[in-house]
Amino acid sequence: MAGLVRVNGRVVRELGTSVVPEDVVEFGGRIVAPALESAYIVMNKPLGVVTTMRDPEGRRTIADVLKARDYQRRIVPVGRLDYDTAGVLLLTDDGALAHVLTHPRFGVEKTYRAMLRGRLTSAQVAEMQRGMKLDDGPAEPAQLRVVAARRDASSVDVTIHEGRNRQVRRMFEELGHPVIGLTRLRFGPIGLGTLGPGEIRDATSREVSALRVLADAAKAGDDEDGE
Repeated sequence: MAGLVRVNGRVVRELGTSVVPEDVVEFGGRIVAPALESAYIVMNKPLGVVTTMRDPEGRRTIADVLKARDYQRRIVPVGRLDYDTAGVLLLTDDGALAHVLTHPRFGVEKTYRAMLRGRLTSAQVAEMQRGMKLDDGPAEPAQLRVVAARRDASSVDVTIHEGRNRQVRRMFEELGHPVIGLTRLRFGPIGLGTLGPGEIRDATSREVSALRVLADAAKAGDDEDGE
């Protein structure tokens, strides 16, 4: 084994030799790449973008958004946002975490701002807060905050724990108030902040820690249910 390891072209003869990311490490003449830490990227998904890496119909995808920002690392979206929905989208190469965060039974909290036709009544707000029936079964109670209300339009923040297809839109349509604009403001501990449409940023260390705590709590609860 002697002489097989080199750092920056020099043979390493002492155990425990430290290296930095800029160093070139070789073993048996082959360069050894350091293990990369998982990537956690926050995107403000624009309208008119498909939450996939490829689209057979040729529509713009989040891969195109990443390419426009010159982001080269291979990551995938955690869950999805509809073509006509904008807002917070988390992308990562941490498959284990992504699985927990997208599994329906773990119920990651998601907050949306919905622009509606018409004005919600207090009875309709109460119905959503109690839980309402949809065509694919009962929806769990939602949290609502009316941001602004006029006779012909309303702005409402709604928080849900489920992730059914077009759920927020269907809930308001059931009440007779079609959604004319929808933006996800928050996914678990990840907030939209000041990101403009199509912009990306690294998740902060605090956000990543909160995601892991959320995932650990979900898995712990799953283990208890299985006992």
